[in-house]
Amino acid sequence: MVTLRRAPQYPRLGPALEPYQVILRPLITEKATHLSERHNAYTFEVNPLATKTEIKNAVEVLFDVKVADVRTQNRQGKMRRYRLRTGRMRNWKKAIVALHSDYRIDFY
Repeated sequence: MVTLRRAPQYPRLGPALEPYQVILRPLITEKATHLSERHNAYTFEVNPLATKTEIKNAVEVLFDVKVADVRTQNRQGKMRRYRLRTGRMRNWKKAIVALHSDYRIDFY
């Protein structure tokens, strides 16, 4: 029998983030709208330091819903041209939050 080893959990060095510091803004795109209508999952731009449990707690507190699952992505900033120079957009973190079937969030 093979036992899997988990990575050690290290405590956060800084202060804990408040719910309004975790969720920066909702992402309203075609793909996000499709996810919300068909799969009851909502997309947010979140603080890059936030963990999945902090994101779950923040969504539950701010929107008064029950979260079923949280998936995160670290998005790399794209290269952009500024006049004659090339620059880079900032890196950011995206969270896809799936809710239980009884709950919904209305952004409009």
